[in-house]
Amino acid sequence: MRAKDIMTSPVHVIAQNAPVESAAELMTAKAVTALPVVNTDGVLVGMVSESDLLWHRVPSDPTAHMRRHPDTDPENRPGMVVEVMAQHPLTTTPDTDIAEIADAMLRHDVRSMPVLDGRELVGIISRRDILRAVVRGDDVLTLEVQHRLDTYADGARRWTAAVEGGVATVLGEFDNDTERAVVEVLARTVPGVAAVRVKAATAP
Repeated sequence: MRAKDIMTSPVHVIAQNAPVESAAELMTAKAVTALPVVNTDGVLVGMVSESDLLWHRVPSDPTAHMRRHPDTDPENRPGMVVEVMAQHPLTTTPDTDIAEIADAMLRHDVRSMPVLDGRELVGIISRRDILRAVVRGDDVLTLEVQHRLDTYADGARRWTAAVEGGVATVLGEFDNDTERAVVEVLARTVPGVAAVRVKAATAP
């Protein structure tokens, strides 16, 4: 399973010169926790998260027995996204395996990664996307694999799919090795399928 199979696209982005308040409003409206930041050419230049927006923007309670940090003063708080965003964000590509992406997220302690095709921002993938893909039940996976195979066969039931423990088994007859390879790829690209076994109908 690759990033392009589960990424969110198109992507909600924010301009680097946008007000911090605009980023907060967009995150709230779209129910996301981070946004890719782009320049005037639409090129990715950073990432801004909820924690970035909160930094130095929550004023101290005047009744609390603590000294107010000078950066929480309205006159000192950053006003634009470019002032609070994380530069040089960790990115991935559409064809990167999600296991590799998950490992990178954990090692670098990030919760979402922009997906770039060259310099073009084509999607974003989060930890939630990965979890949603890998925890789907075998029954759901079986139905989706079967649907893809039936669609490829123009609605005919040429092959029978079954998924157990995330492993898909496809049983049927194949005209040639190319068709067999296509069927295997179709099953393997279903999000949540960990491995695929393709067998001829006459095989024991």
